[in-house]
Amino acid sequence: MSFPSELLTPDEMAAVDRAAPRLGVAGVTLMENAGRAVARAIIRRVAPCRTLVLCGPGNNGGNGYVIARHLAQEGWPVTVAALAEPNPGTDAAVMAAQWRGPRTEFTEQAAGRADLVIDAIFGAGLSRDIEESVSKVLSSAKRIVAVDVPSGLDGATGQPKGRVAPADFTVTFFRLKPGHLLLPGRELCGEIVLADIGMPAGVLLTDQVKTFANGPDLWDIPPLAMAGQKYTRGMLTVLAGSEMAGAARMASLGARRAGAGLLTIVVAGNGDVLRATEPGLIVTESPVDELLQDQRRKTWICGPGLGIDRARATLPQLIAAGRQIVADADALGACAGAPEKLRGVTIITPHGGEFAKLFGPVGQDKLAAVRAAARRIDAVVVLKGADTVIAAPDGRAAINHNAPPSLATAGSGDVLAGIIAGLLTQGMAPWSAAAAGVWLHGEAANLADPDSGGAGLIAEDLADGLRRALAALQRR
Repeated sequence: MSFPSELLTPDEMAAVDRAAPRLGVAGVTLMENAGRAVARAIIRRVAPCRTLVLCGPGNNGGNGYVIARHLAQEGWPVTVAALAEPNPGTDAAVMAAQWRGPRTEFTEQAAGRADLVIDAIFGAGLSRDIEESVSKVLSSAKRIVAVDVPSGLDGATGQPKGRVAPADFTVTFFRLKPGHLLLPGRELCGEIVLADIGMPAGVLLTDQVKTFANGPDLWDIPPLAMAGQKYTRGMLTVLAGSEMAGAARMASLGARRAGAGLLTIVVAGNGDVLRATEPGLIVTESPVDELLQDQRRKTWICGPGLGIDRARATLPQLIAAGRQIVADADALGACAGAPEKLRGVTIITPHGGEFAKLFGPVGQDKLAAVRAAARRIDAVVVLKGADTVIAAPDGRAAINHNAPPSLATAGSGDVLAGIIAGLLTQGMAPWSAAAAGVWLHGEAANLADPDSGGAGLIAEDLADGLRRALAALQRR
C-alpha cells in the first residue's frame, strides 16, 4: 500500500471537511466526488451484479445515494435500503432526493439476496457501538464494499465498536485514518483504496499533523560520503550475555548491514565463541566503565540476551555516561514495574508483553498508550507487532504497515534493535532512526526471498533482505 504519509483522526478529518467550504469547495460537491470515486473503484474491481446500497442518515449515507446513482447510470441493477432518512436540509438529504431508483427494507433478507452490498451506513467517527440489528444485516451479505470504514470500526483506534462485518475492500477519502492501519481495523477493511475528492489546497496544515503512515517519505537514510570512513559512520557497542550471545550476534548483524561503521561486542567472560563466528565482529571482555572512557563510543545496544542481572547493573552506567542507548529485551525486563529507570535511554523496543510489564496494558487505544509511554520516559518507544507503532516524546507517532507475518520468528526483534542502532550511530535523529529501522526490517523480510512468500524465513535471512531494501531506497 502506498499512501500520503499523513494520517487524520476522524475529528481531524471532520475539521478538514468543515474548512473546505471556506476555501471554495462546497460539502455537496465533495459528497458527489466521493460517491463517484467509490462507484469507479467498484466498477474497476467488480462485474455488474445485483447491488444493494445500505445508507445511514449522515454523510456516509449521503455518499451511498451518490454511489447508487452512478452505478445505476452505468447500467447496474441497484437498490437502496436506508437505516434512517437524512435530516432535512443536509447534504445527505440533497443526495437522497436525487435517487429515483428502487428502494427496499433494511433487512437481513434484502442483504442476503444481493450479490454485492455497499456499506454506507456509518463512517469512521461513530461514537457508539453499532447496533446488533445492523450488524446482522451486514453479516448477511455475500460481499461488502465499505465506504470510509466498515460500519462500527473506530477510525481513530482500529478497534471495533460492536460486531463489525469485514469488507472485501474499503474506499476512503483524502487521507487515511489510523484505524485503517491499526489492527484489527486493517484486516476488517480488506483492500484499502484512497480516493482524491478535490479537497482544496491549503485545507490541511501539514505542520500540525502528528500521526503518520511509516514509509520512506518520512525519513532519509544517511548517504555514503565519498570521504567517509568507519569512524565517521559511527562506532556501535553491543553488550552480550554469556548464555545467549546469539542475540547480540543477531543485533550486530542488523547494525552492520544498516551501516554502522565499527561494531564491538562486549562479553562478560570468555568471548572466544563469538570470535569464532563472523570475521567482521570485534569482541572484547573489557569492563564497560573502561570502554565508556572512549568518547567515540556514543551508541550502545543494551539488552538482547544480556541477562536481567547484568542489564540491571549496566544500564545505569550507560545512562549516567550520557550515551545513546537502544534498550531491548533484558534491559526492559530489568525495569519492569519501574519504567522511570529508563529515563535517559534513547529508544526502547518492547513487544506487547514487555510493554505491559513496564507501562500496563495497552488497552483499546494503542496510539495513545505508546505516546503516553514515550512522554513518561522521555524516549522514543517502538511497540513491536504486525502494526508497530513508533512514538516520540513530542507526540509524533508512525504506524508501520509493511511487515509480513514471517517476521514472527526468534531473533527478528534482535535484528530490529540492531538496524535501529546502526542508523542512530550514523547520525539519524532517534524518531527517524526508529521509524526507518522498523520499515527496513519489514521490507527486508519481504525481499529476503520474494519467491517463497516468506515461507521458512529465519532471522538470519534478514541480512540479505536488508541489503536489498537499502539498495532499493538508493534507487528511489
